[in-house]
Amino acid sequence: MGNNKIKVESPLVILHGDEMAQVAFEELLKTFVSSRLDIELREIDLSAENRLVTNGRAVTESIEALRTYGVGIKNAGITVNRSQLDELLRKHPDLDGVSLDPLATKSPNGAIRKGIGGNITREDIQFRNIRVRRPEWIGRDIEVMTMDNGGIKDSFNELSRATGIIKLLFVGSSGDPVELHRREISKGDPLLLATNDTADITHWAHQFFQRAIDEKRDIYLGLKDTVIPGYDGAMRATIESIYKQDYQEKVEELGLGFYYELIDAQAARIVSNPPDHALWGVPDNTTGRKLFKLVSQLKLHGIPPRNVHVSISRMSAGGGDQYGSFNEPAREDGIVKVVVDGEERHARHVRKGDPMLLMSNDRQAIKDWVSQVFRDASRKDKEVYFGLKREYMEYDEVFSNVITEVRRELAKQHTPPPSFMIMRPSSQLIKMITDPPRNALYPSQNLDGDIFSDISAALGGSLATASSIIESKEGTMLFEAPHGTAHDLYLKYRESGGKEAHFNPSALIYALGNALEALGERDGNEDLASYAEALKQALKDTVADGIITADLKGKTTDPDAERVVDLYGFIDALRQRL
Repeated sequence: MGNNKIKVESPLVILHGDEMAQVAFEELLKTFVSSRLDIELREIDLSAENRLVTNGRAVTESIEALRTYGVGIKNAGITVNRSQLDELLRKHPDLDGVSLDPLATKSPNGAIRKGIGGNITREDIQFRNIRVRRPEWIGRDIEVMTMDNGGIKDSFNELSRATGIIKLLFVGSSGDPVELHRREISKGDPLLLATNDTADITHWAHQFFQRAIDEKRDIYLGLKDTVIPGYDGAMRATIESIYKQDYQEKVEELGLGFYYELIDAQAARIVSNPPDHALWGVPDNTTGRKLFKLVSQLKLHGIPPRNVHVSISRMSAGGGDQYGSFNEPAREDGIVKVVVDGEERHARHVRKGDPMLLMSNDRQAIKDWVSQVFRDASRKDKEVYFGLKREYMEYDEVFSNVITEVRRELAKQHTPPPSFMIMRPSSQLIKMITDPPRNALYPSQNLDGDIFSDISAALGGSLATASSIIESKEGTMLFEAPHGTAHDLYLKYRESGGKEAHFNPSALIYALGNALEALGERDGNEDLASYAEALKQALKDTVADGIITADLKGKTTDPDAERVVDLYGFIDALRQRL
């Protein structure tokens, strides 16, 4: 076979990950890359352990490699929690856990996206025979409860009047201002300060748990504490302490359940596999109102047949919104101030423990993203549905202004923009699920995009039936699977000595095909581009023939013809069709 390998001029960056996803990744690279292509692979170990051992250097090396070579594929990796970090530190006693760089322990995804200036597009893989059995939603007894006050709803937000430094200052008992945070900002960049009152959070938590008990509902709580630990994490700690102290015993006596999950994963689970009788607590009122309206619509109209192709563009370059925020609870009672280029723009009282969040975005990064959205939509003939809160959020008004600006620039080039609409994010989400057009692109800011992506993937059948592309203004492209490392499946794999290898590699295969296709287009290598297209087609043909992994069992148009195989059986079936 060696003489028949396709010669590839440009290197491909390979970012390795963790657990079951990594077992699959290594098998895919051996079967579909090394054995068939004469290609240089620039491989970087981006596993949780190596990020720790290198003190985050693996992340910066990944960014440098992507910027240098232009095309890469990234596998799923673990973001360690406290217990996992402690376990790794015990394994490597020479490491100083106190002085670790944040890149050593935090998720590398945001750093990589910011490092290459990339935005994310997530799309369904168009399998011909996947038909998800939709849950019966009409009349389902689920209620969503959110906080009325505080948070982004009652934030200070504006477009910066100056180019300079934005500072967050705190004046406490000493009377002297202490600088909590600073960052560069340009004129016209949106900025926002949100705080929440711990007393309000406490009051809400008591109402939330008492209502669940009175109405005998299972309890769901959703926040994003891994990414916004000083804000969502502080709220979670307050709410869960109240639950344990005042309500846990009564809840368990009644046989009710209490479930905490990250808000994106929980939104996907509740939409695709909803409980019968539940109270869903979403303390963040901006997200909570969206999901309250969504659940209300689902009760009336249900979920229609999924015969459409959904694409979501997520604005992540520039580190905007909550994901690029400064967030922490106040250390004492005092006043927090926003100062821009030496001018105090806002001040408010906070109490000890109150969550604080300061976020901003880069207007130029927003413009690059909107341009990319229109470019992608035109290339693939998609309708565009933006979600903005511009009627009461100056922060979102900049997106509206940029859309107009990009439209005018396209008009000067005699390039009409694709068909598009601007609506509230709640309407955007509802349309995506209950009234989707056949070929649409839904642009979202970072946190919304995270939630919308997981909901869309869940309704599409599996996170393994979606693809994810990160593209920068300079043309750097990183392809990845939107799913995680499949920790539970990895435990079974290890316990069985490698005999139980259950994992759906479809998203990784599709990402690999996309990466090779991009290389082929850049190099003008028709053989490589054809091979990449054949690899993606073989994936679709394998599933079309009823050969599936366990996660898709019962989800094809002909369940009686399904043949469930493990990871290796699926790869072998695909190889035969290729």
